[in-house]
Amino acid sequence: MNEHTPISCVTDDGAVDGTEALARVTATPAAKALMAEIIGRHGEVMFHQSGGCCDGSAPMCYPKGEFRVGTTDVKLGEIDGTEVFISGPQFEAWKHTQLILDVVPGRGGMFSLDNGTERRFLSRSRVFSDAEKEALGIAA
Repeated sequence: MNEHTPISCVTDDGAVDGTEALARVTATPAAKALMAEIIGRHGEVMFHQSGGCCDGSAPMCYPKGEFRVGTTDVKLGEIDGTEVFISGPQFEAWKHTQLILDVVPGRGGMFSLDNGTERRFLSRSRVFSDAEKEALGIAA
């Protein structure tokens, strides 16, 4: 079992070890390892963070092209070539934070490819510092 990052779901303590500091979306080494495992089994994937009726901290991992991205969804970026999207309303609430994909023990979402691995992806967020916001061009 992979160790999960010992941070709460929201932090402003600075960049998390093993992640990119100046990126809207990044991943822990454990998340990258599970991504690689899933890609090895299913081919290319993508992530979507919805904030809908399901667990808002559980990003969904889908085969690339099998989830239709909505017109209000925002592409946060890529992790090792894997696209990560977030719903527009949730982006508005989280626009001053970095989304950090992590892994914890448990079951993934019903339609998410991490289901059945006894590990699940979890979104954590980190509040950008004023200097990071300026470097990224994020309005204060």
